[in-house]
Amino acid sequence: MAQLPSASKFDRSWVFLDASERQGPMGIFDWIVQAMVVHTPPPPLLPCPLSAGWELVGEVRLPRLDGAGQPSGGFSAATYRADRDELWLLSDAPLGQLVGWGGLGELGKAPLRPLGVVHLRSGKSANLPQSMDGEGLVLQGKRAWVASEGRRSPERPPQLLGFNRRSGELELAMPMPAEWQPAPGQGLASNSGPESLTLVQRQGKPAVLLMAAESALLQDPPGQVRVLGWPLGTSTESGVGDPKPLQPLRLPQGDGWGLTDLLALPEAPLEAPLLGLQRRFQAPDQWSNQLVSYPLPKPITPRAKAAPLSPLMIWDLKAIGLSSDNWEAITPGPPLEDGRPTLLLASDDNFSPFQANHLARLAPRRSAACRPWGRTHSSTESIKPAQGAQSLSTPR
Repeated sequence: MAQLPSASKFDRSWVFLDASERQGPMGIFDWIVQAMVVHTPPPPLLPCPLSAGWELVGEVRLPRLDGAGQPSGGFSAATYRADRDELWLLSDAPLGQLVGWGGLGELGKAPLRPLGVVHLRSGKSANLPQSMDGEGLVLQGKRAWVASEGRRSPERPPQLLGFNRRSGELELAMPMPAEWQPAPGQGLASNSGPESLTLVQRQGKPAVLLMAAESALLQDPPGQVRVLGWPLGTSTESGVGDPKPLQPLRLPQGDGWGLTDLLALPEAPLEAPLLGLQRRFQAPDQWSNQLVSYPLPKPITPRAKAAPLSPLMIWDLKAIGLSSDNWEAITPGPPLEDGRPTLLLASDDNFSPFQANHLARLAPRRSAACRPWGRTHSSTESIKPAQGAQSLSTPR
């Protein structure tokens, strides 16, 4: 049963009293009682209220073979370029690929247009290991940043990799901090990260790559994931600075849950500027998938035992009709005709005949009381909580 976040700190930030409606002198109490309640503009990629949830606009299966007849799949990350209507999917094939698709605005109504494949490979200044496992993707200018998952072996180290996104040549290879490296009783577990990568851009501040593990490091308590912030240079061709530890994020209770992707929302007066995608697998073939909203993690001192940040809202994706599968990627998508923004999700078939490469498009649901872009509405009308939406108290 969905719960309205009626008394949460987050909800109060969505409503303000419009002083322009004040008529004549009155006491502050009368002003508050008589003022018109106006909802502030909702952020681009969140429902309003949060409990309104999401609408599944469309879902398709991508082909298992590319234009050259080669296997295509294993999509673990995605980036959508709105200026070109291009979706680029990162395949976690052993050598890594970027697979492009166009026509996302007509998802489910018309066939997508294949845009080609960029094969990731060693470059003049950096070499790839014999195999890699790309799990996170950020396209920035001419560079493709990739989070490569480790296997606790020298042959498959966890890394942040920087490729030329057109040629696929590796330009930078950055090792993980010592606490993330494999050692007796510490570091990333095998096949457990780094998993997520998203770009945080705030006015007047350097851009930062936000990276997260999939599950707890071996030395950490279960049910949380560590987060790193990699500061970027002033130009898209420059390198990356030393990573800084940030507050960890809380995972759901129960075995098997992991964080598969993060998405930083555009700058706004938000308490929940991050969306996260969570996944759980239970043998033999049961998948659970959740979309969550998180506060933005703050820097912490190295080796600090900071309490993990809890989600502010959890949405059960199965409850809105999304196929039960290995959903791993989220990215902003093209807007709908009614102006609402959308979210694109992609699943990883693990190159298994029992799974599929799904691509889905979600849109945030909004009540009439939420002000659309460029217009002001005053209303007390609300929308019913969406099935599968669960609010949580604001973390300390």
